[in-house]
Amino acid sequence: MASREEVTLSEEEVRSRYSHLEKMTDLVAVWEVALSDGVHKIEFEHGTTSGKRVVYVDGKEIIRKEWMFKLVGKETFTVGVSKTRATINIDAVSGFAYEYTLEINGKSLKKYMENRSKTTNTWVLSLGGTDYRVVLEKDTMDVWCNGEKMETAGEFVEDGTETHFSVGDHSCYIKAVSSGKRKEGIIHTLIVDDREIPEAVE
Repeated sequence: MASREEVTLSEEEVRSRYSHLEKMTDLVAVWEVALSDGVHKIEFEHGTTSGKRVVYVDGKEIIRKEWMFKLVGKETFTVGVSKTRATINIDAVSGFAYEYTLEINGKSLKKYMENRSKTTNTWVLSLGGTDYRVVLEKDTMDVWCNGEKMETAGEFVEDGTETHFSVGDHSCYIKAVSSGKRKEGIIHTLIVDDREIPEAVE
């Protein structure tokens, strides 16, 4: 009679072996958050039987809590290079139904993005087969390109200012000109190799 070989797997081995199944069943929310350093993907797993909570930012696990007795509550973490504060709120709606909301810097994602569209300009362009996302933070005049803060040089010109920087071997500048209308304020235009780039809507 052949002896049956007993196999014991550690919790880690079981988790890694079946993690793809676990991921599929407990993923309850996915958000995309546009920050100056890029668009970040936030995923949230919530096991409504075990109370498990897992938060992923750009595919990387940053919070894992197993066997939580309290099914409602919040998880707070940071996103991006500038460590922007994010909070996922878990609220019971009715019975065993839950609602998940994301707050960025204490504001709902919708409010944060509305406010962000007033304080930043974003351009998306392709140069030599590479895609670039250029972001201007209007309050600080910081310029970001594909997640990196750019070295810039400001210059006063006849009708406003120009903020110069380069992307690869391409010379770029953001021109700031008064619109002449109080509600519109200053108009920012990105010029790359003497060509105006249309602004992107995020």
